[in-house]
Amino acid sequence: MEKGSLGMGEVDLSKFSLLTTKLNDAIGWARKYSIFQYPFVTACCGMEYMSVACAHYDIDRFGAGFPRFSPRQADVLFVVGTVSHKLAPILKKVYDQMCEPKWVVAFGVCTCTGGFYDNYATVMGIDTIIPVDVYIPGCPPRPENVLDGLMKLQEKIQKQKQEIV
Repeated sequence: MEKGSLGMGEVDLSKFSLLTTKLNDAIGWARKYSIFQYPFVTACCGMEYMSVACAHYDIDRFGAGFPRFSPRQADVLFVVGTVSHKLAPILKKVYDQMCEPKWVVAFGVCTCTGGFYDNYATVMGIDTIIPVDVYIPGCPPRPENVLDGLMKLQEKIQKQKQEIV
């Protein structure tokens, strides 16, 4: 280039190091930081679930700040609390309405294993109804455990093969 030119023209790319990435990695990175969650809250764990959105824990740092109000707009289903056998078909229907790719987080010991409600009316773990990607144990789980579970979900999203739907 001439001295005093506007800098337009050919650029010698051999002087720069270019960052290249596979499309799969780029899509995985974008998906893990744009989690659209749908909370399916049925019991007392809902109070602890809400505390994760407070400023002290700030779930928005992980891209999961605003819950969606329709399963068709969500890609992560947070099942929070006890699920009864009467509620199980509704949970399955909500899961089926979600678009692909979709993930499920079991929030609390009642969701994971039935908890201390060991009776005829309670589902002993939602993994008998829908596939679960991340289990967050506790009664109720501490907000730190919820964030840890969310980070595990992000790792899983990043590592899996990304399909463009």
